[in-house]
Amino acid sequence: MSERQQGAGRPSAAPAAANGVDRYFQISERGSTFGREIRGGLATFFTMAYILVLNPIILGSAKDKFGHSLDTGQLVTATALVACVMTIVMGVGGNLPLAIAAGLGLNAVVAFQLAPLMSWSDAMGLVVLEGLVICLLVLTGLRKAIMNAIPQQLKQAIGVGIGLFIAFIGFVDAGFVSRIPDAANTTVPVQLGAVGRLTGWPVLVFCLGVLLTIALLARKVKGAILISIVTMTVVAIAIDAVADIKSWGLTTPKVPDEIVATPDFGLVGDFSLFGGFAEAGVLTAVLLVFTLVLSDFFDAMGTIVGISAEAGLLDEKGQVPGIGRVLFIDGAAAVAGGLGSASSSTAYIESAAGVGEGARTGFANLVTGGLFGLALFLTPLLTIVPLQAAAPALIAVGFLMMTHVKYIDWDRYEIAIPAFLTIAAMPFTYSITDGIGAGFLSYVVIKTVLGKAKEVNWLLWGVSALFLVYFAIDPVEQVLGVR
Repeated sequence: MSERQQGAGRPSAAPAAANGVDRYFQISERGSTFGREIRGGLATFFTMAYILVLNPIILGSAKDKFGHSLDTGQLVTATALVACVMTIVMGVGGNLPLAIAAGLGLNAVVAFQLAPLMSWSDAMGLVVLEGLVICLLVLTGLRKAIMNAIPQQLKQAIGVGIGLFIAFIGFVDAGFVSRIPDAANTTVPVQLGAVGRLTGWPVLVFCLGVLLTIALLARKVKGAILISIVTMTVVAIAIDAVADIKSWGLTTPKVPDEIVATPDFGLVGDFSLFGGFAEAGVLTAVLLVFTLVLSDFFDAMGTIVGISAEAGLLDEKGQVPGIGRVLFIDGAAAVAGGLGSASSSTAYIESAAGVGEGARTGFANLVTGGLFGLALFLTPLLTIVPLQAAAPALIAVGFLMMTHVKYIDWDRYEIAIPAFLTIAAMPFTYSITDGIGAGFLSYVVIKTVLGKAKEVNWLLWGVSALFLVYFAIDPVEQVLGVR
């Protein structure tokens, strides 16, 4: 444990609580102050506020099965509302400096896996079901069983694969990489830029944004991603004002006529709980829900434990205080994300910025949540960010998720091969579900041929069987005559 972690714990003789608020949040008991909590809440908001831009861009850039897109302004409202409410709930109920918002990676699943197979309301219904499943798993105690079923290194591979998938989306959204039309009669599916080379001012904005983001990350500047987005948006506005640009894509960087506007809650409550099963089929819908549960559940566990450890809040057994409540609230956040059409919401690792500023309690969440509430009224300001200014953040997040590759033992083929297939299949198939399925199936097969089938947890056998049917659904349907 680092000195910072050791110093962050409860002092041997905690000072008396100043008032009821101090007593409830255990601010003095945990060796903190109101000033530190406020600074921590501010730091957390500014390091994760980019989600107010990225989530609407990711969800807004996709179309559902019927060709419908979600309104950007409504998505900003939904994203800010869910982040505001659930961050405050986590603070009051879980008493950890752990902010919540729409999960990157999870929103990619919703946008690029769920939506193309069903309507947006159906997709958000599956998100609600995902959250309910997580809550049920917490209440029934199945959390440990599921965690033990999946090898830790395979979990790391899932995160790495999602990171590459997110980065690929960023390159495509910015126009740095584009799909080669089928008419080209080539086996190469993608290329640099629109014509095999980089052209136009928008792509330049993206490239400069990537360089700025990685420079700030390398110098460990707090709020690096947000600083880059804001800076490159200003640059894009200036370029658009003086250059003749045909199109920026979905969002044109122009200063709005007004900065403040009434929030548009049009997407809140627009979900269909079981519509996805009818549109995509029961098996596919179940696997999609499972994918969301898997990504959300384990990402949240790692974040919760990591933030608590950094804050010096783990007990002598290495356990998080009130872990049952915290996990349940995180599951409820996924439900809230579906109800609000903001995609599945989860705990944010960026909360570490608040801990670094001294936050040790849920009081910091009141500050972070309050700022998300204020953002509800700044929708016009938040919808001028072009894809080219926001996409570098996807590259940065992809890099951060890629760093987990170091935890995989590449010398052990029985885990290295499934990990590789998981990582590679996600961006190459443009499918998180397919990557997870490839990893699970290959893991079970390799363990079996090595005579180690007994080492595979029965839950993993069951899930792999579902994935086998999923991959072979076409011949299965032909055999059963259901086509």
